Amino acid sequence: MPPHIGHLYLIDVARRQVDQLSVVIFTKACEPIPGTLRVGWLRELVPDLPVLHATQEHSVDFDDAAAWDFWVGAIREVLPADPAIVFSSEAYGAELARRLGARHVLVDPARTQVPVSATQIREHPLANWDYIPPAVRPYFARRVAVVGAESTGKTTLARSLAAHFQTVWAPEFAREYLGAAAHGGAVTPDDMLVIARGQAALEDRLARDANRLLICDTNLLTTLIWHEHYFGACPPEIRRMAAERTADLYLLCDVDIPWVGDGLRDSPGERGWFHERFVQELEARGLPYRVLSGSHDQRLAAAIHHIASVVGEPYSVTDR
Repeated sequence: MPPHIGHLYLIDVARRQVDQLSVVIFTKACEPIPGTLRVGWLRELVPDLPVLHATQEHSVDFDDAAAWDFWVGAIREVLPADPAIVFSSEAYGAELARRLGARHVLVDPARTQVPVSATQIREHPLANWDYIPPAVRPYFARRVAVVGAESTGKTTLARSLAAHFQTVWAPEFAREYLGAAAHGGAVTPDDMLVIARGQAALEDRLARDANRLLICDTNLLTTLIWHEHYFGACPPEIRRMAAERTADLYLLCDVDIPWVGDGLRDSPGERGWFHERFVQELEARGLPYRVLSGSHDQRLAAAIHHIASVVGEPYSVTDR
């Protein structure tokens, strides 16, 4: 919780010693990371192995015979047959194997091969980033959204921030989508839903490659405000996605630089309205934000400072 490189090491050691290997994962409804998410990660990480999901809940007490009976029974419910070998990195593994009538193989109990635990990752994910598999990284990556009205330097700033922090940045999906020759240029409410879904998918895909921090050139709050501008109130799906997919920090670019047309921008007279709407939404939702003004260099310096102080310095820029 979550699956990490140490779990993959355990699985790799086991698979080299047996003809058939099953991975058993227990989850509880009260746990901080949803069980279905963790099972999905494991199935992506080891697609050639059966990942068996046990959802029975009971206390964990190694001095209680009834608890042992429960856990052994729960494992037998999901396994196709009693195992010949139990692989674990835990002290309880030997007793579990004995109760299942199996031999126990203890793998790296001191965590010398992979010096990390799931608890350490949950408490300090950025410090333990190298032990988090790419499939799991989007869950822990810190996200910074660069937002604001048209032509306020968002893309240039996002690109510069990604270069400074040696990470990736998610471009504006709407720009590529609306700029495609096949689209034709006119925007419809259906387009806005496609844009929202496309932006979310793009961010999640790029978060796998992020170096602890994902810089987003816009996010779904922008989609919501633009839908309001063009068509009025947003449909429930976009509102839900905007509420669920928030950033750790919003950098709101001020309108104190000249507007420059590019063939897609169409609201030079509305930049003040957009800026105020962003402030209103960010304030109403209680989202952390900072306003950036001045030249690009001034904005970049301020943004780096805000990321360090609000999100937390995620790593040394030389620690790639």
